[in-house]
Amino acid sequence: MEPVVGDTPDVDDALRTVTVTVPATSANLGPGFDTLGLALSIYDTLTASSFDDDRLDITVSGSGADSIPTDATNLVVRSIAHVYEDVGRRMPGLRLHAVNGVPHGRGLGSSGAAVSAGILIAKGLLAGDVDLEDHDLLRLATELEGHPDNVAPALFGGLTIAWMGDHGPLHKKLLVHRGVAPLVFVPGFTMSTSLARSLAPLQVPREDAVFNVSRSALLVAALTQSPELMLDATADRLHQAYRGAAMPETLRLVQALRAEGFAAVVSGAGPSVLVLADGPGTRRRAVDVADAVTDTPWHAYMLAVDVRGGTIRDRAEGST
Repeated sequence: MEPVVGDTPDVDDALRTVTVTVPATSANLGPGFDTLGLALSIYDTLTASSFDDDRLDITVSGSGADSIPTDATNLVVRSIAHVYEDVGRRMPGLRLHAVNGVPHGRGLGSSGAAVSAGILIAKGLLAGDVDLEDHDLLRLATELEGHPDNVAPALFGGLTIAWMGDHGPLHKKLLVHRGVAPLVFVPGFTMSTSLARSLAPLQVPREDAVFNVSRSALLVAALTQSPELMLDATADRLHQAYRGAAMPETLRLVQALRAEGFAAVVSGAGPSVLVLADGPGTRRRAVDVADAVTDTPWHAYMLAVDVRGGTIRDRAEGST
């Protein structure tokens, strides 16, 4: 496909139009490396129209707008194409407009959101011809993303446990205790996910593995039943300290917040910092601590846990 240059037909000429909304996500949550993920109330919203030709017209606003490709290499478009190829259908012409609220390159699942958005757009455009179930969506998204810990909460919302089964990726969605109040500190600098992943060792001491197994199990209980256990439950020995050399400001903030009793972790691959607080008052105190211990500018997002995950709204049929 080649990008359309010049005037394009009105959306009324489209075969179908859908609007998809997907949340930001924070993966790992400390000890749950490549397994646990949480959907957060920052969103990308994308509107896609299909046409019976080969056009490709992409516009982007919001986070990453200056650097996101507007040709066939666009990750959302590649994800749509992946679904069409998988189900044996011809890729239609597309008009795509993305409004990105999820910060890019900050450890909040921007690539997982793009992949999930593309998968959901394809589902919406194919509705009535091909029915895609939840396990299909997760499989297709994981094939593109490489691991399911971000795409599972982006697709399904809430707290998700994701793992690779004998026949592909699986997930379990859990409801988060109403006392959990997420806070995310987002810096002005970015972090390469591939670099961050390369810094984590392939082998770790047995005692560190046992430590993380116990904390991951405890974290599920803390997030769903007992938020008072959150500080102990978010301790990690597998990846955060190893990645600290590449993002010292992040590690410094995590350590300072934890020293004051806040359940702070590196969000995903970083460099953002996630705090799992137990209420609005606790979040305000965490912001005060962050202001006092670092000269690095951090933007504080006081968020909610997103419980819906990705949604599809057909222009004619409403939301799904």
